Order: sequence, then structure tokens, then C-alpha cells
Amino acid sequence: MLEKKYGEIAIETAELEAWENPYPDRDYQIEITFPEFTCLCPRSGYPDFAIIKITYTPDKKIVELRSLKLWLNKFRNRYISHEAAVNEIFDALWNLLSPRYLRVIGDFHPRGNVHTIVMVERELT
Repeated sequence: MLEKKYGEIAIETAELEAWENPYPDRDYQIEITFPEFTCLCPRSGYPDFAIIKITYTPDKKIVELRSLKLWLNKFRNRYISHEAAVNEIFDALWNLLSPRYLRVIGDFHPRGNVHTIVMVERELT
């Protein structure tokens, strides 16, 4: 049996981490692009590839980028729809950060001549 590589272990155990916002008194936007997102189609098992774009205005917390990268890689072997993946990413970040504003876009590469973009956004009211 092959031993797992350190990267595989890091991905398996990844949890999102929040850090203190260094400027909680200021409105500013953070944009994060994750161009190599992958998951598996729950119907066919074929791989789906996407660019995940995250834009948020932090309040008291910001997301630690290494934890986000590893956590997003956990999707690569999961059977999950485009809509479910984007909504799960959104919910996890919203619950972790309680930002003033959050938008998550999943821009999925065409498969079978169909191009899908899923967007979820919310502003703190």
C-alpha cells in the first residue's frame, strides 16, 4: 500500500481558518481567485473544472489563504453539483467570517458544450 504524501494529508485535514482583520474600521474588498478548482459530477463521475472567485468586505475577520487553498482542494474527489459546491463554499465563508459583504462565483469550464456560472452573494444587513 502506498503511503500518503504530505500534501494529501494536509488537504484531508484542512479546516478553514480566520484571522483578525488588521483594519476592521475600514471598508475594503478582498478578491481571491482559485483557478484550479475541481470536483466530480455526481451523475457521471466526470471531473468538473472551475475558476472560483471570492470577493468580500471583511468585518472583524479575514480568511487565512493557505487554509482556504487546502480546504478548496478537498472538493477534488467529491461528487457534488456546481450549484451545491458554490453554495457550500459561500456558506462556509459566511459562517466563518461574518463579512460585511460576500460574493462567490463558480465559473465552470464547458463540458458537453454547456458553460455554467453560479453566483451567490449577500450583504450584511
